[in-house]
Order: sequence, then structure tokens, then C-alpha cells
Amino acid sequence: MAGARKSSSGVGRSGASAAKRLLIAAGVLGAVVFAVQGGEYGTRDLLRQRARRATLVSAIDSLQRVVDSLKRYKRRLDTDPALQERIAREEFGLVRGEKELLYRFAEPGEDSVKRGP
Repeated sequence: MAGARKSSSGVGRSGASAAKRLLIAAGVLGAVVFAVQGGEYGTRDLLRQRARRATLVSAIDSLQRVVDSLKRYKRRLDTDPALQERIAREEFGLVRGEKELLYRFAEPGEDSVKRGP
């Protein structure tokens, strides 16, 4: 019977040590997964930040082109007399000398409606 006890208790010990090894392996695996995925700067967060950075870089490039275009327009506005004259005529209704007449056509409004006596 002593031999039977040893074999049954030996199986119990090896089962317990296998369970202990399995728990340790699970703990190590959990720590590795947390190290990669968890925390403030996990893999998912880094991928989101890279996508956001790509979006922002694209927006910055687009806005830089707009700024460059506006700088060129400002430079033309400061130095190009033809552009200055065109804007003065279109925006402010200016005319050149006595040779030109300005005609303005207004939409019928409250002032142009005839009122009864």
C-alpha cells in the first residue's frame, strides 16, 4: 500500500506543479500582453496617433498652399496697378475721369414701390 500511496501522491504533486506552471505562464503572458497593449501608450493608441498625424500633415500641407496663394495675391495687390483698378471698379464702383459713367441697376425694393395717396 505504501507504493500505492507514493504513486497517487506523486501524480497529485505533478498535477499541482503543472497547474502552478500553467498559472505562471498565464501570468507572464498577461504581463506581456499588458506591456504591448496596455498603458497610456499602447499599440492601439500609437496606431491612432500615427493616423491622426497623417491627417494633420495633410491638412497642414493644404493650408500651406492656401497661405502661399494668398501671399502671392497680396503681393500682386500691392504691386499690380491693373489689379488695383479692377478691384476699385468692381468693389467700390469707381470710374475713371469724366469719360466714364457708372450705371447701377437695383432690384425693385420697398423704396421703388408706388404708394397710394
